[in-house]
Amino acid sequence: MRAILTTPPGEADEVEIVDLPDPRPATGQIRIRMVGAAINPADLHIIDGRGRDFVEGDPTGRLGIGLDVAGIVDMVGPDVHDFAVGTRAAALQFPHAPHAVAGTAAEYVIVPAADAAPVPDEVDLLDAATVPLNSLTAAQLLALLGPARSRRLLVTGAAGGVGGYVVALAARAGWTVTGLARAADADFLARAGAAESITTLAQSTAFDAVLDAALLNEVALQSVRDHGNYLGVFPRLEPASERGVTVTSAVVVPDGALLREMLTLTAKGILEARRVGTLPLDEATRAYRALRAGGHRGRWVLTP
Repeated sequence: MRAILTTPPGEADEVEIVDLPDPRPATGQIRIRMVGAAINPADLHIIDGRGRDFVEGDPTGRLGIGLDVAGIVDMVGPDVHDFAVGTRAAALQFPHAPHAVAGTAAEYVIVPAADAAPVPDEVDLLDAATVPLNSLTAAQLLALLGPARSRRLLVTGAAGGVGGYVVALAARAGWTVTGLARAADADFLARAGAAESITTLAQSTAFDAVLDAALLNEVALQSVRDHGNYLGVFPRLEPASERGVTVTSAVVVPDGALLREMLTLTAKGILEARRVGTLPLDEATRAYRALRAGGHRGRWVLTP
């Protein structure tokens, strides 16, 4: 199979497409023939070498790229009962996992069946490829804050990949949500369920909780009331606690059952899958460069 690998430290124009043996699923695993693989800022961390704490390379030191995948199950391992060949499926796959031959930017992707979810017929597979990483991150982080109880939540980076899902999921759960984003994103935030949108923290007051998807750190912490909650998206980068504020962060983990719920909400239009465009694996460098340049709302998706 063809797959994208990089040798850190590197830049986006140094990724290479290599030929690897076609992987075969072991017990409890499925093989997904990739239809779409979204690219995310985490991919740039791996390309640049900043993500080496979270991944392991092959014996040559090369690293697989890609975390999100959607496609068709074309092979199942022993003891897999929830997926049959031909099932449309999506998954979050970590390149450092023992079962991973490469990342999801590859023609075939091996994942534990427990980490995958069927894609509803109403959701295009290329759109489904944008859902796993960001929606699971949002849902798992939001769960750390406990029941909403009509509390007020500020989401920074509210129109970004994680932030957009946080706004929608939090509003649905009963939070009163304020989204910090550009003025041009106000319509999206309103569709997602935000009670208000702001363009600067000077407009903010003391919130019960802040989910800091924009990595504003100490600046965002100032918007949390005394003894409130600050939730970061990168462990070890969160600010120090002050004024009794509880500071928390977490790393997303694959969860097939939760992903099924996220895809169902996408099919119902409660969550909005945002795709900028598609590019084939051969032109992946263009997508990485576009992501690095910023300014897009949504994800580039790679195709075989």
